[in-house]
Amino acid sequence: MRKGRFVFGLFLLALVAVVAVLAWMLARGFSARDRPSAAEALVARRLRHLAVPRGAREAKNPIPATPEVLAEARAHFADHCAICHSNDGSGKTEIGQGLYPKAPDMRQPETQSLSDGELFYIIHNGIRFTGMPAWGEGPAGKDDASWKLVHFIRHLPSIGKEELEEMEKLNPKSRHEIEEEMGIEKFLRGEESVSTPPEHKH
Repeated sequence: MRKGRFVFGLFLLALVAVVAVLAWMLARGFSARDRPSAAEALVARRLRHLAVPRGAREAKNPIPATPEVLAEARAHFADHCAICHSNDGSGKTEIGQGLYPKAPDMRQPETQSLSDGELFYIIHNGIRFTGMPAWGEGPAGKDDASWKLVHFIRHLPSIGKEELEEMEKLNPKSRHEIEEEMGIEKFLRGEESVSTPPEHKH
């Protein structure tokens, strides 16, 4: 009898807590500018862990970590991932900081402590209710590109200046940058004069 009352009491307490949190969130709104609370982050990490099947978490990287593999993954990251995660993995980009939750600093333990299998699963399948899309093409067993990215993510805490400079050249260019380069090329060919493109108003 006492055990039943105790369980009911815990359930009631949890229900009150959930209602209180929902009321607090509704009062504040759901702005993507907010930083998730510690409780939200804890729950999100736990749910992410549970969302990855045990077999996938325990999977080992089948791709050897050679300099060639790392160079290929670095170029892939610069072209596909850096727009949100930054070349150095810090997540300090306009898009990365505008997401909710914000793009993580992948150099930190929250990411580096994940198993290779978890990192692969996240890259290949994405994460629901976040800005992380599913990048994997075809079946997981043939997605070598994502396994190579796992090696690069492991390398992020020690990435060097020369690597970052190389990646900057591989980052996708904006429309404004492309138009500016085309204008300079035309000028060098004597086709037109260089004019400063008008500033875009926001």
